[in-house]
Parts: sequence; structure tokens; C-alpha cells
Amino acid sequence: MQTPPSLTRDAALFLDFDGTLVAIAETPEAIDVPAALVPLLSDLSDLLGGALAVVSGRQIDVLDRFLAPLRLPAAGEHGVQRRDFEGQMQEQRAPDLTEVLDTANELARVYEGLLVERKHAAIALHYRLAPQLEAVCRDALARIIADQPQLELLHGKFVFEVKPAGVNKGTAIDAFLREAPFVGRTPFFAGDDTTDEHGFAVVQPRGGVAIKVGSGPSLALHRLDSPRAVFEWLVEARKVLADSPSKPRGTPE
Repeated sequence: MQTPPSLTRDAALFLDFDGTLVAIAETPEAIDVPAALVPLLSDLSDLLGGALAVVSGRQIDVLDRFLAPLRLPAAGEHGVQRRDFEGQMQEQRAPDLTEVLDTANELARVYEGLLVERKHAAIALHYRLAPQLEAVCRDALARIIADQPQLELLHGKFVFEVKPAGVNKGTAIDAFLREAPFVGRTPFFAGDDTTDEHGFAVVQPRGGVAIKVGSGPSLALHRLDSPRAVFEWLVEARKVLADSPSKPRGTPE
């Protein structure tokens, strides 16, 4: 894998959150958002004409809280929620997750170290504090949705998530790329987890740049080692963009 090239004025930038913009913590609420991150993202959004979106497994209102006062275009819950550049929200109807939630809560009651996260249209079961319970969590959730084709089990870093089938980070990025100000731009997407592979599969066939953050196999052809390396790459990209003259879209070279 190669170090990613810098952004250009005609890029559309998509960024995962946990493990990409911020380091993963023991619990979802324990993350540390660097003080310089929000102004950096704000500057990049301005330099790219608004073509910057956060694409995350988090809910959009949670992203807004961590990135306040920014309210960027965003996809939440792996594409179940999406807020476009105009601020319009599209959100898939929540399925009946009663059985899934009951199962996850029962596991958390019986086994120490499990954390249940209830989202708008998904249930996440975190086992970072009890990694030996991976198979227990996977098998229990897989069993409860075995006869529910409208649901799927997603495996991330020390988390299993039951969510609506058929939507993912790739479908969210594809939707953004059909709308202003993203349409017609070269897409860049950085992500660290297996859940980001759907996004890589959308970006690269369009001539874009997929960036795997951290170790592990990936479809992505480019790699950065850590959220700190992502931050440094974005800082350098801001400098390059600020130093490059802007020109109206469609202007010939």
C-alpha cells in the first residue's frame, strides 16, 4: 500500500470517525477529540466548497455533539441516516429490534464487560472490555436474526451490530456523490474498520482514493498508520489546498 496523495480542489472528502479521526477508546463516550480537529475540518470543508462528509457508525446527533459547533454533511449508523449538504435528513425507518435488544441486554447482565448501545435503527454490542466473549456475542445475535432477512449482523472492531440490511457506508457515499457539492469530484475516503470496506469498494472504481487506517487486509490501495497520521495528512492537505488557486468548476486546464 502507498501513502495517499494530497487532496486537490476537485476532491470530495469522506472520513470515518472512530479509529480514523479519533483514537478508539474503551467505551464510545470515552474518546478524546483533539482540540485542533474541529477547526481543521472546518477549514477543509471551506477549501473543498463544502464537499466534506463524515461517514460513521455513530448516530449523526452524536457526531454533532463531538464536533460542535460543526454540522457537516454526514452519514450515521452505516448509512441508515444521512444528512446532505443542505441539512436535509434522510433516515430509514427503524425495524423492530425488541428481541435483539432483549438478547443483548441479557448478555450484558450475565457477562461482565459487555456494553449495549441502542441507536435509532440498530443495536450495537461492544465487547472491547471482554474480548474473550466474541463468539458468545456473535452466536447469540446471529441466532436471533437468523429468520429476519431485513436485518444483518455487522462485525466491527470489538463490536457486533444488528442493523437494517442493504445499507452501508458505500451506499451512503454513492448517494453523496450524486448530489452537489460532491457530484463530479474525485472521492477520497479514509476508514479503519471492516465496515469501511464497502466505502472503499465505491470510491476506487470511480478513480478515487481509498485509505486504510491502521493494520489489516483491505481493498484500499493507500494506508495511514493511525488517527494521528490521518490528522497530519489532513493538516498538510489544508496547506496544499490553501496554496493552490481555486478556479470555477468546469474551467479548462
